[in-house]
Amino acid sequence: MTLDPAVKELLARSAPPEAPAFPPTAAELRAAFAASWRRPETVEEVASVTDHVVPSGVRVRVYLPDVVSPVPVFVWIHGGGWTIGSIDENEVASRAVCNAAKVAVVAVDYRLAPEDPFPAAPDDCYAVVEWLASGGAGPLVDSGRIAIGGESAGGNLSTVVSMMSRDRGGPQLAAQVLICPVYGHPDDGFRSYTDFAEGFGMTAGAMRFFFDQYVSDPAQLNDPYLLPLRAGDLTGLPPALVLTAEYDVLRDEGEEFARRLTDAGTKVEMTRYSGQIHGFYGLYSDLPASPRSHAHVASFLSRVFDRRD
Repeated sequence: MTLDPAVKELLARSAPPEAPAFPPTAAELRAAFAASWRRPETVEEVASVTDHVVPSGVRVRVYLPDVVSPVPVFVWIHGGGWTIGSIDENEVASRAVCNAAKVAVVAVDYRLAPEDPFPAAPDDCYAVVEWLASGGAGPLVDSGRIAIGGESAGGNLSTVVSMMSRDRGGPQLAAQVLICPVYGHPDDGFRSYTDFAEGFGMTAGAMRFFFDQYVSDPAQLNDPYLLPLRAGDLTGLPPALVLTAEYDVLRDEGEEFARRLTDAGTKVEMTRYSGQIHGFYGLYSDLPASPRSHAHVASFLSRVFDRRD
């Protein structure tokens, strides 16, 4: 399929934040991203939105639907190459899923590289899951029903936390939602890295820049907690919803990981969003495909938690 006309218009009118040929510092890139990002003029109302700091020091934002009894919780991890981004950028998606699936959404403000490189981000996200499992979010959040998900680097961290929980005997996760996730390295040879290297928002050069920030020792690239495609054992992970974008450098590794999860015995639902680019779910919420993908995620979570779609 060709590019969605709305995506063509988006790409024509504004270049998304990415690392240029001569990359700035991470701080400069964050400043440029903040200057270019605008909070949507209208967002869905939810029953409450509160910020908390978990015992480990990580800030989280809790969105609650209008309910009077405990609801399941969906941990949301933002993207940004482990280097930029914040819990503010996915307000539209978090509120939409909260209302449609009748779940609490807990957005995680994990530490960013290069100031805090790997493994700071997965450690922070795992600490939030432990906090939720201990009942830290209060009586309206069911500490025994937890799903996790994220976009891009957040998808990577969602699977990493799922692996950490499996390996450490930690909280049992009901599902993982993986949107345009990072599972491999730019040098792994996936064709999408060549086909969509430039001109579609996220570039191959930007991904290299992000890896340079996140990885302090090249030997870490063999660590499955950094790149899950390096894992020798993918058994015992929670059911997964995998959404990829047709015009995304990360498309092929996301789809390859979905196949490997399936081969390891995990139930996987995989959908490629035709005509879309990286960021269609949470970052570019004005694209027509964005609300469709929010409804897709909400439907999946409803089924996971035995709710009516």
